[in-house]
Amino acid sequence: MKFTLSWLKEYTSVEYTPSEIAEKLTMAGLEVDSFANRFEYLDKVVVSRVEYVEKHPAADNLTCCKVNVGKNTAGIDMTGDDIILNIVCGAPNVRKGLVVPCAIVGALLPGDLEIKKSKLRGEISEGMLCSAAELKLGLGCDGIMELDPAMVPGTPLAEALSLNDYLFEVDLTPNRPDCLSVIGLAREVAAFSDPAGKLCLPFNDIVRCSDKSIHDYVAVEIFDPDLCPRYTAGMVVDVKIGPSPFWLQDRLVSLGLTPINNVVDVTNFVMMETGQPLHAFDYDNIAGSRIEIKRAGIGCIEFRTLDGKSHTLEPDMLMICDGDRPVGIAGVMGGENTEILDSTTRVLVESACFNPVSIRRTAKRSGINTDASHRFERGVDPDATKDVLKRAISLISEVSGGTILNDIIDQYPVPHTPFEIKLDPDALNRRLGTSLTYDEIKQYLESVQFKVNQSDGIIKCDDSMHQDKNSTEQDRACMMRVIVPSFRVDVTRPEDLSEEVARLWGYNRIQTSFPKVPAKGRAPSERIVVREQIRDIMNGFGFSEAVNYSFTSAAACDLLCLELSDKRRSVEEILNPISEELSVLRTSLLPGLLENIRRNNSQQIDSVRLFEIGNIFLATRKGEQPIEKEMIAGIWTGLRTGISWSNKPVACDFFDIKGVVQSLCCALDIDEVLFKKSDVLQCPYYQNGHGAIIAANGNQIGSVGKIGAQILKNFGLKQDVFVFEMDMEVVLSIAPPPGAMKNTHLIPKFPSLSRDLTLILDSGVAVGSILSDFVAFKENKSVLEDVFIFDLYEGKPLPEGKKSLSIRIVYRSWEKTLSEKMINGVHADISRHIMEKYGADLP
Repeated sequence: MKFTLSWLKEYTSVEYTPSEIAEKLTMAGLEVDSFANRFEYLDKVVVSRVEYVEKHPAADNLTCCKVNVGKNTAGIDMTGDDIILNIVCGAPNVRKGLVVPCAIVGALLPGDLEIKKSKLRGEISEGMLCSAAELKLGLGCDGIMELDPAMVPGTPLAEALSLNDYLFEVDLTPNRPDCLSVIGLAREVAAFSDPAGKLCLPFNDIVRCSDKSIHDYVAVEIFDPDLCPRYTAGMVVDVKIGPSPFWLQDRLVSLGLTPINNVVDVTNFVMMETGQPLHAFDYDNIAGSRIEIKRAGIGCIEFRTLDGKSHTLEPDMLMICDGDRPVGIAGVMGGENTEILDSTTRVLVESACFNPVSIRRTAKRSGINTDASHRFERGVDPDATKDVLKRAISLISEVSGGTILNDIIDQYPVPHTPFEIKLDPDALNRRLGTSLTYDEIKQYLESVQFKVNQSDGIIKCDDSMHQDKNSTEQDRACMMRVIVPSFRVDVTRPEDLSEEVARLWGYNRIQTSFPKVPAKGRAPSERIVVREQIRDIMNGFGFSEAVNYSFTSAAACDLLCLELSDKRRSVEEILNPISEELSVLRTSLLPGLLENIRRNNSQQIDSVRLFEIGNIFLATRKGEQPIEKEMIAGIWTGLRTGISWSNKPVACDFFDIKGVVQSLCCALDIDEVLFKKSDVLQCPYYQNGHGAIIAANGNQIGSVGKIGAQILKNFGLKQDVFVFEMDMEVVLSIAPPPGAMKNTHLIPKFPSLSRDLTLILDSGVAVGSILSDFVAFKENKSVLEDVFIFDLYEGKPLPEGKKSLSIRIVYRSWEKTLSEKMINGVHADISRHIMEKYGADLP
């Protein structure tokens, strides 16, 4: 938001310097980005007097002048006679003795016009005599600007004309729409004055008014009061469209706006003055003498706005319509069909209040961002709508010579209810670390137009206050009833009032203090401890942690080839997505990790080990929160170990990622982890025969496997990728609590004996099933200590469909040394059972 110091002074007296204003506004929470003298470009423009005039010898329309620019030209003290410059001038009103502004060599005038010493038709020109328009000091451009003859040559023009105005630029936060106006900023400046200044608002009764009523010309009806709680309209007839007076144009130009005509310029001026956007319609182009405020409705209607662009309307967009068609996109931009033209004689002026959410959505969908939508989508003052309209039509009448029709149309179906907050001064002081009294808090709030009343019948319960016999009844009042002004749409809680008091009292005056921390600490939750433990374990395995967005693409489920009935297809859509690639909440960690692999591969990083701990979201019924589940996932691709002189490069495989899962479960003290062949419906993204379900203690923990070829292609990957997923809730339920004693046993006292068993089996026999049987043998065969596979072979000379499996079985007794005879008997029983159950043969 921009404002000028001279404009600000129209509404409140300001005794501060520009730098003090900038500092105080910034400390009040309204950061001033910059401030600069508006007339800095006049630093090399001085008062001059024309001493001699003669016709240019080579041009009939030019005059050669000798101009006295004094002794102090360009700020350099001179001695001796005044400086006389030769200047060629084309102005018709130049004459001897005329006192005029002169831009000397080096001056940079508006429009990036740099004054240089030059020759015009053979005659030297050492400066430029300026018109008011060239200096942006008026509209006259038919001749050079004539100054008071008493002015002394050489005096800087800004000093001679008392041109001392500053332009401020304030960076506002979205919660302060009340400061998107010069009056709003004047209110802030008045508040931190000492004593608090008063606002002089330009809202007066209409003086110039016709006997005819606006109700005889137009009717207004609001069809959607939820989107338009208030709509007011006024009318001015017999207007003459033309350029605005200089003061009006200067106000707009100072803020970077372009003057258009006197009617439109007034609407822009009043919007910047009050923060209330307005719109002016050519009444003669309004069909049916009606204004209807309603949604666009069904049907793709093309609407052409004032900027000449066509827009397709959506059904829920709020429109301003006449009796036949739309004439404006409410709160955003008017239509070309009712534009104010040079031929316009009757003007209907709109001042309304719209639903901020509706305007924000419409502006985004239509791609139109205007000063009006910027204010409406943050919230405007509903109580000021009518006063602002009166201000606008009064100014339009003044600058256009028009006549105001009697009465104002004011449709107010949803009246604004003042917001009341109960504020405890003690709570405010505790929150801010201050010791402000009731009267001081009241003074600060009332300085920004909050109304403060004492709450009846509530007395402070602090015993120390009751013991103070000198405390007044007002000091003992506990609660304050604060009525929030209608223009402060951001204040709804006692905390907001605390912030108001803090910024007005001064953030820099609040003493630094340390919070009171209880001496006794609280142990972190079990989930946090296990999560950190998993991070340490995975880092020890050589995995790096990935942190991906919880948002993902709506196509992620298709990329994973999930079945239509898969619950992971229940995605929660984001109402306002950053992009199409981040439009839904993720239902799996795998798409993000696979994308991480693709990005690494694109940078020639082929060996990658990553893990992630994060939430997934499964949508429920519309309007309800999705189900959140914390998951652990890991991914491995590339080489098993790094390239080294001591070993050959070997690609990782399924058993590497399976070993990571086993080691992670072991480190978490989760026993009896089993791997069962996964169903294609459960994990369709695994290659057939290369996926397994992880189970422990009768609970399904997750899955592990090799990503299928089609999924690799979907993610743009060209090498094998192995992954695992685990449910954190299940892991926490079966893992011992953090800090619990892990399972331990003594170092064996007696030696072990081992026997190898080689079996010829059908290729379809699951090795995990055989190992499960060995685990069951431990209950009956106490000497069975361990069993593991050390060799697997398929191919010739074995028949097709057969495989050779070599198992090593370790026996040990905790009571005595085992004999060969004892072990042979046990080993024979186990071997016989396995061979019979699985139809195995010996080599």
